[in-house]
Amino acid sequence: MRIAVVGLGVAGSYLLNRLSVEHDVTGYEMQKEGEFQAVCAWGTSKNELTKIMKPLGIDFEKYVIFNGKEMAVDVGGGKVRKIPLIGLVTYDKHQLEVDLTKGKNAKYGIKATPTLLKDEGYDMIIDCTSLHRAFLPKVKDDLWVPCVEYKLDYGKGSTPYEDFFIKPFEGLSGYFWYFPLENGLAYVGAGDFHKRHNEFLDKFNQQNPGIIVKKIGRPIRISPPKYCEPFYIGNVVGCGESIGTVFPLLGEGIIPSLQCAQLLCENLNDLPAYRKAVLEKFEYFNYVYDIIKLKFAGKFSMVKHLPLMLRTYREMKKMEDRFGLEVRMRDFKDIVSAY
Repeated sequence: MRIAVVGLGVAGSYLLNRLSVEHDVTGYEMQKEGEFQAVCAWGTSKNELTKIMKPLGIDFEKYVIFNGKEMAVDVGGGKVRKIPLIGLVTYDKHQLEVDLTKGKNAKYGIKATPTLLKDEGYDMIIDCTSLHRAFLPKVKDDLWVPCVEYKLDYGKGSTPYEDFFIKPFEGLSGYFWYFPLENGLAYVGAGDFHKRHNEFLDKFNQQNPGIIVKKIGRPIRISPPKYCEPFYIGNVVGCGESIGTVFPLLGEGIIPSLQCAQLLCENLNDLPAYRKAVLEKFEYFNYVYDIIKLKFAGKFSMVKHLPLMLRTYREMKKMEDRFGLEVRMRDFKDIVSAY
């Protein structure tokens, strides 16, 4: 099968690598080779990424930058929750994505469009263009959160925090994050549906000055797959964030996008089965999304919506290794109720 993979982020680079074993696959990335940069070096679960990368012959451990021990969560009123971590790390996302495409037919510096690919005779075009969803119909009720992130150099021994730190914004409309790297480097960012994140980041950076190495601005889709159909149309099929695989509570899409890519590989010749598998795999996203929407609208009630809370907690509790942290009801309740 001749396949085009458009967008060589986390899902696209994985698909190019894995599908090239049995198919004629070409990957397209609009950024130029040598200038290509991953969106950021994010936090992820070492447990899950190790399992996902091992069949591809990739040792995830060599990409790990920082192994977290404890995440501090500011729950307001001077209270900070300390959540034990069980595999949450920051890693070199950019290098992993580049390495996944090495030796494969990856074309950088080309903005693939339906018009450009029309005459290439591809049997399948996989849309991994995240929020852009360039080859699929636009999502009718799309919900996305604008985000900004800095890579900062604080110098050795002078970082604001020694481990992971997050602070949710009022109404759970987003949050501020601090993710440690190495040698005094860190990713500091924030996203907020109500667009208050820039003001918060400016204040934080004034109070904790560091040298700006890189700045990235990008929206994140938090509408779950249930609201991002169609997943496929004609010879085009979506994968990853283009069909809503970002966990709405945390804005985390690395692992779910890779899980989505795995489902596509397993159901490449049966797209209805792929659709069903995606909806089942990420059904728990719907519970979180409902909570977020209620919080945005100021209509969430801890008593009235307790069933939603419990369903979300139970699903997350079953996947502690996948999240890389201990999932405790008291933490979850404090965070949701405080904001």
